[in-house]
Amino acid sequence: MKKNLNSRLKRKLSIRKKIFGTTERPRLSVFKSSKNIYVQIIDDEKGVTLVSASGIDKSISSMSHELNKMQIAQEVGRSIAAKAKERGIKKVAFDRNGFLYHGRIKALADTARQEGLDF
Repeated sequence: MKKNLNSRLKRKLSIRKKIFGTTERPRLSVFKSSKNIYVQIIDDEKGVTLVSASGIDKSISSMSHELNKMQIAQEVGRSIAAKAKERGIKKVAFDRNGFLYHGRIKALADTARQEGLDF
C-alpha cells in the first residue's frame, strides 16, 4: 500500500510541474478514494476553487445505491461539466492527480468531454 501511494505521489509531482490553472484555463483536479470520487475546477493564479462535484453530492448519492463506481464517476463528470457551463468555463487543464488514466478517471474525463468541457 505504501509503495503504491509513493508511486502515485511521484507521478503527481511530475504532473503538477507542468500543469497550472489560469483564469482562462483553470485546472480540473480529480481525486479518487476507494469509495468516492471528487473533482474540483481550480484557478491556481487566485488560489480559488471555482466549482466542485463529488460522488457524495446529494443529487448523486441519492442514486448511489443503484449505481456502481464507474457509473457514479460518469455522473460526477456530467455534474462538473454542467456546473462549469453555468460559470462560463469551457476549457480546462486536466490534472489526474497521479492516478493512472483508466477506469473511473477515464470514465469521468470522457463524460465531461462529451458534456462540453474541452481538455
